[in-house]
Amino acid sequence: MASPHGNVHIITSKQEWEAKLFEATTNGKIVVVDFTAAWCGPCKMIAPFYTELSERYAQLLFLKVDVDEMADLTATWEVRAMPTFIFIKDGKQIDKLVGANRPELEKKVINYATTV
Repeated sequence: MASPHGNVHIITSKQEWEAKLFEATTNGKIVVVDFTAAWCGPCKMIAPFYTELSERYAQLLFLKVDVDEMADLTATWEVRAMPTFIFIKDGKQIDKLVGANRPELEKKVINYATTV
């Protein structure tokens, strides 16, 4: 049975975050992070689409971070609105999308999936 999160890894600790970034860097993968919140309506609306993208583009590493549970991480990456999608390569931010913009998110994911 498929996970309701697809290939999205839910990050609940700094250790998990660091392990996933290390894994991505080691494997030459680009990371897509969805900074989200349980109370955020647009976040809930785009979540199934984000999961779908994670299943279609397995060459990328998809993560999800709850801003309320991971406040330090949220501050480190200067996330000010939800949802915010950050694209990371070799531990550094290479792109960012603020808001639940499906066409733009898909365009960026396809772009990075084909440059890996």
